[in-house]
Amino acid sequence: MALRKLGKDPESPSGGSPTIYLDEEKDNYLVQGWKVEDIERLRQMDIPGHESVVEIPRRMVQFFLEVKKYDEDSDV
Repeated sequence: MALRKLGKDPESPSGGSPTIYLDEEKDNYLVQGWKVEDIERLRQMDIPGHESVVEIPRRMVQFFLEVKKYDEDSDV
Protein backbone atom coordinates (compact mmCIF):
# COMPACT_ATOMS: atom_id res chain seq x y z
CA MET A 1 0.00 0.00 0.00
CA ALA A 2 1.51 3.29 -1.11
CA LEU A 3 0.45 6.37 0.81
CA ARG A 4 1.07 9.78 -0.67
CA LYS A 5 1.54 12.56 1.86
CA LEU A 6 -0.51 15.52 0.66
CA GLY A 7 0.44 17.99 3.32
CA LYS A 8 1.07 18.88 6.93
CA ASP A 9 -0.47 21.74 8.82
CA PRO A 10 1.79 24.68 7.89
CA GLU A 11 1.02 26.35 11.22
CA SER A 12 1.77 23.37 13.45
CA PRO A 13 4.41 24.42 15.98
CA SER A 14 6.19 21.07 15.81
CA GLY A 15 5.54 20.53 12.10
CA GLY A 16 4.30 17.01 12.79
CA SER A 17 0.53 17.14 12.87
CA PRO A 18 -2.10 17.22 11.50
CA THR A 19 -1.28 15.53 8.22
CA ILE A 20 -3.38 14.38 5.27
CA TYR A 21 -2.50 11.34 3.15
CA LEU A 22 -3.99 9.72 0.07
CA ASP A 23 -4.10 5.94 -0.21
CA GLU A 24 -3.89 5.71 -3.99
CA GLU A 25 -4.64 1.97 -4.00
CA LYS A 26 -7.92 2.30 -2.07
CA ASP A 27 -8.65 5.85 -3.29
CA ASN A 28 -9.22 7.01 0.30
CA TYR A 29 -7.90 9.85 2.44
CA LEU A 30 -6.22 9.22 5.77
CA VAL A 31 -6.26 12.09 8.22
CA GLN A 32 -3.94 12.44 11.18
CA GLY A 33 -5.31 14.97 13.61
CA TRP A 34 -6.24 15.76 17.16
CA LYS A 35 -8.29 13.05 18.83
CA VAL A 36 -11.77 14.33 19.67
CA GLU A 37 -12.62 13.42 23.25
CA ASP A 38 -15.18 16.11 24.09
CA ILE A 39 -18.30 14.13 25.05
CA GLU A 40 -20.70 16.94 24.07
CA ARG A 41 -19.26 17.14 20.56
CA LEU A 42 -19.19 13.36 20.14
CA ARG A 43 -22.84 13.08 21.22
CA GLN A 44 -23.78 15.26 18.24
CA MET A 45 -22.38 12.64 15.85
CA ASP A 46 -23.38 9.07 15.10
CA ILE A 47 -20.02 7.28 15.41
CA PRO A 48 -20.04 3.48 15.05
CA GLY A 49 -17.79 1.55 17.42
CA HIS A 50 -15.34 0.67 14.64
CA GLU A 51 -14.76 4.34 13.73
CA SER A 52 -13.13 7.32 15.43
CA VAL A 53 -13.05 11.07 14.97
CA VAL A 54 -10.08 13.37 14.54
CA GLU A 55 -10.08 17.11 14.14
CA ILE A 56 -8.07 19.21 11.71
CA PRO A 57 -8.04 22.98 11.15
CA ARG A 58 -10.07 24.39 8.30
CA ARG A 59 -6.90 25.61 6.57
CA MET A 60 -5.99 21.97 5.82
CA VAL A 61 -8.75 21.68 3.18
CA GLN A 62 -6.22 23.04 0.68
CA PHE A 63 -4.50 19.65 0.68
CA PHE A 64 -7.65 17.86 -0.49
CA LEU A 65 -7.81 20.36 -3.36
CA GLU A 66 -4.21 19.44 -4.22
CA VAL A 67 -5.40 16.00 -5.34
CA LYS A 68 -7.94 17.52 -7.71
CA LYS A 69 -5.22 19.66 -9.28
CA TYR A 70 -2.92 16.64 -9.56
CA ASP A 71 -5.66 14.61 -11.26
CA GLU A 72 -6.44 17.45 -13.70
CA ASP A 73 -2.75 17.88 -14.57
CA SER A 74 -2.38 14.12 -15.14
CA ASP A 75 -5.08 14.16 -17.83
CA VAL A 76 -3.24 16.74 -19.90
